[in-house]
Amino acid sequence: MGSSVSEAVRQVRVLIVGAGFAGLGMALQLAGRGERDFLVLEKADAVGGTWRQNTYPGCECDIPSVLYSYSFAPKADWSSSHAAQPEILDYLTELTERHALGDHIEFGSEVAGAQWNETDCRWHVFDKAGREFVARYLVLASGALNVPRLPRIPGAETFAGASMHSAQWRDDVDLTGKRVAVVGTGASAVQIVPHLAREAASLHVFQRTPAWVLPRRRFRAAVAVSRRSALVRRLFRGAVYWGAELLGIGLRRPRLLERTQNRALAHLRRQVPDVTLRDALTPDYRIGCKRILRSDDFYPTLTRANTTLVTDPITAIHPSGIETADGTRHEVDVVVYATGFRVAGATNRMHLVGRGGVSLLERWQHDGVRTHLGVTVAGMPNAFFLSGPNTGLGHNSVIVMIEAQIAHALDAMRLAEETGAAAVEVRTEAQDDFDSSLRKRLSRGVWSVGGCASWYLDARGANHALWPGSSWAYRRRTRSVHPADYALLTHH
Repeated sequence: MGSSVSEAVRQVRVLIVGAGFAGLGMALQLAGRGERDFLVLEKADAVGGTWRQNTYPGCECDIPSVLYSYSFAPKADWSSSHAAQPEILDYLTELTERHALGDHIEFGSEVAGAQWNETDCRWHVFDKAGREFVARYLVLASGALNVPRLPRIPGAETFAGASMHSAQWRDDVDLTGKRVAVVGTGASAVQIVPHLAREAASLHVFQRTPAWVLPRRRFRAAVAVSRRSALVRRLFRGAVYWGAELLGIGLRRPRLLERTQNRALAHLRRQVPDVTLRDALTPDYRIGCKRILRSDDFYPTLTRANTTLVTDPITAIHPSGIETADGTRHEVDVVVYATGFRVAGATNRMHLVGRGGVSLLERWQHDGVRTHLGVTVAGMPNAFFLSGPNTGLGHNSVIVMIEAQIAHALDAMRLAEETGAAAVEVRTEAQDDFDSSLRKRLSRGVWSVGGCASWYLDARGANHALWPGSSWAYRRRTRSVHPADYALLTHH
């Protein structure tokens, strides 16, 4: 049960926004260091973030389970090579209970905004209930992918049946024997579609752009043995991690991905014998330009008698179904939008005002989205972003990145404490140098030259989602703070 907050202002040393993997990771590290003066604000009624929010059929991690727990609190008994949503949520819930983090979490508190006060060198944070929290350090861990993206389709609001986004699954809707439409063929869709096809009378899958799909890696023997042996588990984790890092090299040097692309084509040929359907599922861009998917049952599902792949663009939605550009009306009872998320949507919805009264959005609209290592922003003293801009990965576990960001933030706090400074803030010069190098590296990656339009890129074609290097290099770069990159501020 979360701690109760009176109407009086609550003051803490560290305030964390969000209780998903990033926020709980920071809380666990603080607690492990003996720090008790911290508070987590969570808008929901339970921990878990993405893994609390997404409950659709088939929801699981597309990264091997052995990499999907904190290195400082590893889970030894994953039930399979790729953990399902309930098991991941149970892991986070169990950690919260074991370390008594519930005493430090205020559930039902959605942050509306935060302002840096230059007089007391504190962040003044307000939630939507009007409560105020004052903190020396602010850790923003609200996640990059938690605001559902719904396509703007004329007439969508007139649909007479049930509709839902994959991240807002409705358990009250029985899909048995129904005519179901799934809009999208990305990471969520490849997990949902096989399950829905088994329940629905008919399933229409609306595809805008085909995805590259590789076969699943099962690791059955390694998973079984690693449950009994810590040594095998460490070796297994290391082998999977470094294998994934090799794929990352190809993402940065697209010509090296030809073998991987041929594997994906062979997988498609094996699973889809129909030439017309296979052609419709064959991407016309380089593998890696969009997120590479892994599935053994998505393609076979599309060959089922009750399943139809629709590639004509959607032009309208009517009360009884979906109309496509060829004039066909597809009559359906339920529409499922597997259309992804707005990148950094939650952060953009907060009104964050830094030094000089300038908001984060104003800074980014004027200068572009710039950070230092995705963790700190010039003009935002004592504020740290977890899962911030350009810290996502297309090849490895994001938890590796989150742990590196936590370490960097804690080291910056240490620098302030040891020097007696009231606040620590990244210098504009350090931020600009980092951003310049980042943009050059991104411009050479497959995400920029692969010939696709993906959620990695914003409306201007800028990539604010991915880290263009290896996670190992990022860990090395963030391991400690370089004092020359930071200004130490004193009280006014």
